[in-house]
Amino acid sequence: MAKNPYDVLGVKRDADDAAIQKAYRNLAKVHHPDMNPGNKKAEDRFKDINAAYDILGDAAKRKRFDRGEIDASGQEIRTNPFARGGFRQNAGGGMGAGGPGGGFAFDDLGDIFESMFGKGKGAGPGGGMGGGGPFRGGPGGGFATRGEDENFRLDIGFIDAVTGAKRRVSLPSGKSLDVTIPAGIADGQTIRLRGQGVPGVGGGPPGDVLIEVKVAEHPHFKRQGRDITLELPVSLGEAVLGAKVEVPTISGSVTLTIPKGSNSGSMLRLRGKGLPATKTEPAGDQYVTLKVVLPKEPDEELETLVRAWSAKRPYNPRSGFGG
Repeated sequence: MAKNPYDVLGVKRDADDAAIQKAYRNLAKVHHPDMNPGNKKAEDRFKDINAAYDILGDAAKRKRFDRGEIDASGQEIRTNPFARGGFRQNAGGGMGAGGPGGGFAFDDLGDIFESMFGKGKGAGPGGGMGGGGPFRGGPGGGFATRGEDENFRLDIGFIDAVTGAKRRVSLPSGKSLDVTIPAGIADGQTIRLRGQGVPGVGGGPPGDVLIEVKVAEHPHFKRQGRDITLELPVSLGEAVLGAKVEVPTISGSVTLTIPKGSNSGSMLRLRGKGLPATKTEPAGDQYVTLKVVLPKEPDEELETLVRAWSAKRPYNPRSGFGG
């Protein structure tokens, strides 16, 4: 037997829609099967939570449950309209139409037949028997509202952010979705999955899933707009004599020519090695900044050479500084 939905969600009978949605979301996260692998009790609890929200999250179903027209599983409760108390009597006790003579109030027949047969599209303005069906509660057949959006955060790597990727995510409802991460997405941007959020109430459209993307930092690459920057360590010999070296890019390693006499801070460009091209924008570039690095261990031969060289060719690299 289905359990009372108010007890399952832990809300009072006069709780508003916001309180019911909040209670459902909190419980669904705690008892979601992904959070409790192999736990049969949690799985059963999760089913009860969804069943309860199916009743209380739908304004029309909730009203019918409160009136005793459906049970906790959503099944119709058939009543006998001719049983004692099935009709409302006026003071006179006769079978009149509600005038001084008394009797049954025939305006209640609409409520009775509605509880027996549901709402029909052919109802007349006063709830009477129209040409298309039994009765209708009002224009549009009930209250409908859009479902709530669901918000998530997705952590991705730097390379996945600049080149694009696919990830599979699990929602509190138990649904799993494949998410396409577009190439070039920036940290803090949001991916919207339309119609994948909380179901609507009363037949209303579902909400969306909003995924905020958090991009991890890379140990070497940085992004500037559509360009990629990289600081490349080079040896003293490579800087003085020039060299060809392997340089990493977001799409693989390439060979870079270092000109003779390069200094720390010299910047070289690799065309088209930044963010991939799109329909509206060309590919970005990668900018490589050189950083001359001396040997970690002291080298007497190098010191002797530099000392002799400096004595013959003295220069002041700070001559341009103001003082």
